[in-house]
Amino acid sequence: MGEGFYVVDIVIFALIAGFLVFRLRSVLGRRHGEERPRPNPFAGVPEASSADSNVVVLPDRSQPAAAEPTSEEPHSLADGLQRIRAVDAAFDEKSFLQGARAAFTTIVQAFAKGDLEALRPLLSDDVYDSFAEAIGRRTAAGEIHETRLDRIKDADLLEARLDGRTAYVTAKFVSEQLNVTRDAGGAVVDGDAERFHDVTDIWTFARNTRSRDPNWLLIETRTPN
Repeated sequence: MGEGFYVVDIVIFALIAGFLVFRLRSVLGRRHGEERPRPNPFAGVPEASSADSNVVVLPDRSQPAAAEPTSEEPHSLADGLQRIRAVDAAFDEKSFLQGARAAFTTIVQAFAKGDLEALRPLLSDDVYDSFAEAIGRRTAAGEIHETRLDRIKDADLLEARLDGRTAYVTAKFVSEQLNVTRDAGGAVVDGDAERFHDVTDIWTFARNTRSRDPNWLLIETRTPN
């Protein structure tokens, strides 16, 4: 009799254990190797950057750079923009101009700091080399060439064209800047350290319209003729 009761108890406990396992699986589910990892809410959060005052003198600003060669006949700004939109449906001139203004400020600030790492992804190879050379010269000479950018007063598109797969857009920036050159001791040797003046820069940006990268590169800087 006693052994019979033990067998019944074991069967009852086994049934209870099986029921609990079934309930746990129905609540927690089974791993099947295709579960998505839970996102880390702190991963990929960029560090906040400060908007410090920066000074800059861009290289070769007094000499207009040679224009990029093109096989097309000259055409109007509107025609050029339309040709770019025809091959790049995401292109919008208003958005481009907003981005160009931001690029202008970023490049001026990065050049002022001598931050070649920040400049590298924004510039074509030729422009980057020119900027890097200018930063090296001013460091070697012990001079501080300052162009303090106060604000961008105006920004307009001047030219747009499509050459093969590459789109070129030229913008004019009118900004208030303070320009001065100081020697190693801090004395002013050129320019005005007290007054801001209007400065006009003409920058040309380029982008391969077949590229997945939406960013444009600065390929030319010049001043009005």
